[in-house]
Amino acid sequence: MAAEVGATVVYPVHGVAEVVGSETRTVAGQMATYLVLAISGENRGGDLRILVREDQFDTIGIRPAMSSDDASQVLDVLAVVDPRVSATWSRRFKSHQEKLKSGDVFDLAEVVRNLALRQHERTLGAADKAMYRRARTSLLAELAVTWGVSTDSAAERVDGALRR
Repeated sequence: MAAEVGATVVYPVHGVAEVVGSETRTVAGQMATYLVLAISGENRGGDLRILVREDQFDTIGIRPAMSSDDASQVLDVLAVVDPRVSATWSRRFKSHQEKLKSGDVFDLAEVVRNLALRQHERTLGAADKAMYRRARTSLLAELAVTWGVSTDSAAERVDGALRR
């Protein structure tokens, strides 16, 4: 994936980022171009800047923000009311971690849906609560960018899909 300054991208685990600059650096005797990514405080609890080698974008899983069609499909994923999820906490938690690391927006939506349904049925443990908050924040940020709305507006649409 080629990204230019000003592009909005999604960094797995960290969420939505903006390409804010480009730098050429020499590391271990090799010159390479690095793109500077700014991840907003909303995603991380504070502003974060990351340098990523331009030729490593695909390897890391950095991708463009989802399309409007993908956003509609994400709402469909969120609306599934009877997903197959392991009853064993450790398996479920590991599966959710792997989905978050994948960087795939549909995997992210599944984690949000599964944990929202579980939270509706019973109280989430501390680890699940933290994972749910992180996953929901990332999903809302990306949907807000795609739809060109605030995260609060995106949250209303997500909550509506989860209630179906």
